[in-house]
Amino acid sequence: TRSIPSWKFSPKGKKRTGHHLQKTLQADILWVEAAAEAEAFATQARRDADRHTAAAAPAAPALEAGAAAADGAAAPPADEPMASDSPREKRAREVGDAPTTEAEHIGQTNGAKMQAQGGTRSVMSERAKWIPLRLDLKERKLLRLLEAALNVSEYVDKVDVLSYRSKTQRMHAQLKDICAILSGLLVASDYKQGQKLIQNRSFVDNASFFQDCFEVGRRHKVMNPEKMRGEYGKLVYLLMDSQLPEVQQLLEFQCVRPLRTVYAFLLEKGAAHLLDDELVPVATMEILAEGKPRALVQREIKEKERAREAVARKYARGDLSEDEIRHCMYSIGDNSSYLRFNRDPVEKMIQYLDHFFRPDKFEHGYSLAISGGMGGARLTHNHERQYRYVLQSLSLWRDISDDMFRLWCLAEEDLLKEGNFYRLTNTGQGLNRVQQASKTSSAMHNILSKCQQRLGHWVGSSVIHLGDHNVPNALMFIDKYTQVPRILNPIVLVIQGIPELMKDRQLRSYVEATFGSQEALVKEILCDFYRHGFDGSGADNFFDAGSCIDGRLTSAWNWCSKLEKKRYYHIFKLAGFSSFDGDFQK
Repeated sequence: TRSIPSWKFSPKGKKRTGHHLQKTLQADILWVEAAAEAEAFATQARRDADRHTAAAAPAAPALEAGAAAADGAAAPPADEPMASDSPREKRAREVGDAPTTEAEHIGQTNGAKMQAQGGTRSVMSERAKWIPLRLDLKERKLLRLLEAALNVSEYVDKVDVLSYRSKTQRMHAQLKDICAILSGLLVASDYKQGQKLIQNRSFVDNASFFQDCFEVGRRHKVMNPEKMRGEYGKLVYLLMDSQLPEVQQLLEFQCVRPLRTVYAFLLEKGAAHLLDDELVPVATMEILAEGKPRALVQREIKEKERAREAVARKYARGDLSEDEIRHCMYSIGDNSSYLRFNRDPVEKMIQYLDHFFRPDKFEHGYSLAISGGMGGARLTHNHERQYRYVLQSLSLWRDISDDMFRLWCLAEEDLLKEGNFYRLTNTGQGLNRVQQASKTSSAMHNILSKCQQRLGHWVGSSVIHLGDHNVPNALMFIDKYTQVPRILNPIVLVIQGIPELMKDRQLRSYVEATFGSQEALVKEILCDFYRHGFDGSGADNFFDAGSCIDGRLTSAWNWCSKLEKKRYYHIFKLAGFSSFDGDFQK
């Protein structure tokens, strides 16, 4: 590390006081912490690279892998009921000579990695293939127009019904409603063009406008899963019907076009190689403030800004401006933020499982064992088997969340593929469009296979329902797994908020009188979720729930629906919990 001078002279020629020496020591401590964080980010980058590129290489046990938080393995907050020695402090003790700046450190790490790959496409390039471009101001105007049109549309209510006597009548309703939506969009955007469309009935003249509207809506939804929760289903079903030969014969154009991704945009500009630059990971990383001093956070922000500006200046040319490059960097940064808020809750729950429970033994009253028929459970597991079952389920959810953008793009390809017809079927939960999803199924089986090889012995079934009455199509599949952070994030926030509640004297007395202690309260919440959030409940037969891949999530849903009956429900409300569903409209 950098040597610390024993004394320095002030501008007036006098020796510095102990106060000035203390400031110098603090500055060097911050420098060591920055180097430690750089090392942690590089470690996480290598871990993500191995996860995406290793075909079938066994990885470290998930229990050890879950000990480091995502995007830099930042230390948990001081008020969190975790181990007292934070990962950041351990890294600070272990780090030796480090580059002067975090940007240089990441650059050296990625440079060595690309050399080891022998010139193959970098992990960042592969990742950017599935990252949509952030919307610009013009596209946001189209988005507001599309959302307003879909909000008042009753397309699915009119089309997906069994009252039609023939396929021809249903097709007539489809064509009528599709034409009405397209005409309304154009009239609202450009009145003169809309008049021409209504008079001439020539949709092909405005094909580019319609494609832009629908593509913007799809791209916005992928980047923001919590948005358009009602409108997106209408949009996808509308576009599914627009791919039918009869509809295309009337419209004379396709409403569907590929999503604009970061990689596709840069490839079109002939600048895809900039994704291999060693500064791109620094320019797009997510900065975590938990457990860090303000000076270190500000330093990381400046490092990120300098790296982004350096990349923009380096690769800007006539047909590719600096603003367009920054736009791509911001889009990749959006993906990093997505991973933080959607993958990190799963990482936290794995950490809690590792910290409070052990597979080989358990404390009295905190056994994870479940028995079929007791407490609504449909599975029978002893403590160790249930521990492994929960760990495997959470690890699989983490891998799915990590690869969600790719899965979403593949799901849309399956849904909107020409010739991939669906059938309207009563699945027991109303009429649904049952459609095969070959690409999504293949990708999901690949993720599951890697997770199984990494964890070893697999507990429970490996069946993935997709294209049947349980998960009718790829849209339902995506909707299921976007619920994972909505289920886990409130639990994590409540556990993190319990220490703050304990500062109130009366609340502390209530917790101690009811649960015994703060730690006992946390263990009771976690133990109950790990037991009955993964007990095979939520359906009336083992094929629909049980231990299959989708049944694990069904059990977690079932646990959420019964939260208000738990004796710790008041703690959830005091910690700010409102619901697992969030704001459905916004």
